Amino acid sequence: MDNKTVDSSTMSGHIEPGWEGVGDAFVAAFGRGDELGASVAVTHKGRSVVDLWGGKANPAGDPWVEDTIVNVYSTTKTMTAISLMMCVDRGLVDVQAPVANYWPEFGENGKQAITVAQVLSHTSGLSGFDPAIAASDLYDWDACVTQLAGQAPWWEPGTAAGYHAVTQGYLVGEIVRRVTGRSLGTFFREEVAEPLGADFHIGFGPELDARCGELVPPSSMEDTFAGVDPESVVYRTMMSVPLDATEPRSREWRAAEIPAAGGFGNARSVARVHSAIACGGEVDGVRLMSPETVEMILEPQIKGTDLVMMAPAHFGLGFGLATELVPLPSPRSFYWGGWGGSLAIIDLDAQLSVSYVMNKMAAELMGDTRGAGVAIAAFMSALSVP
Repeated sequence: MDNKTVDSSTMSGHIEPGWEGVGDAFVAAFGRGDELGASVAVTHKGRSVVDLWGGKANPAGDPWVEDTIVNVYSTTKTMTAISLMMCVDRGLVDVQAPVANYWPEFGENGKQAITVAQVLSHTSGLSGFDPAIAASDLYDWDACVTQLAGQAPWWEPGTAAGYHAVTQGYLVGEIVRRVTGRSLGTFFREEVAEPLGADFHIGFGPELDARCGELVPPSSMEDTFAGVDPESVVYRTMMSVPLDATEPRSREWRAAEIPAAGGFGNARSVARVHSAIACGGEVDGVRLMSPETVEMILEPQIKGTDLVMMAPAHFGLGFGLATELVPLPSPRSFYWGGWGGSLAIIDLDAQLSVSYVMNKMAAELMGDTRGAGVAIAAFMSALSVP
């Protein structure tokens, strides 16, 4: 592997001098048998310094190539949060205002005072659909947001975090739709992806199907949560729309806008969008938001045990902040990840964006070491390069 280009049976792409450790960590995961296909990307001060991909795009053995994209599940939430924060930056939304100010129908059943910030920080009490719905019901935007508008919170809003696994995308997306007149997927495409040249999609047509990799599912949600108290917030949330990770193979899932779980991209596209945030809201002349709005992401909203994940949680606005389980390189870093293992970290001090996207899904909801390995290597490299 030379320092500038990579072309081997394990991976292809480029890596700049000083960042070789990221490539080593990436190759090591394949060597351990942990991967089928994957990609990793790092931007530093707005510039791509690592862009690697390799392995197989699907169990049939087709290669993961430069423009392969896959469903990244909750890493999509970062794109959704960025879209809403852009509305904040434009004065269209106040994060401390009630959601009902923008979406009047939402103010039912004890939700009149729920704020935009509480939706962004998973504290609104609407972590699942009540009653439960099927995966195919997610394809009907109006039905989903109408159901959420009519629900009562499962706990007192603002008092605790409970991971809004799928619902957050509809809650945030409907706010964006109400204040911009555009769906979340359309707003993201027109205002973020296209200006940045980022190959990330929240709802798309069949023209991209040939480039889609296939996820290798872990255990289904039914198996994962078998034996969990059906009255618990954990069970009610995760089983409110049971998924088995085969849904992204369907044209219906890909066409739908599912802003908390249905985004398709690769590490390059995730890192590209996040590079603008890492650089204070602007990269290559494309400004998504002001530095002041970027700093708002770091404002702590809640800290404690998450009622759904049953693990330490520390949430800012739309992103996770450091915890004992997720140590980050600086107090001005934040992150998010997706079911199966995709991971994205942004460090404002180092102007660093790190992204990892794969198709072989880990069984653990938290604790996958593959993305952590490349992230650690990237942060170590950032300490030594100018």
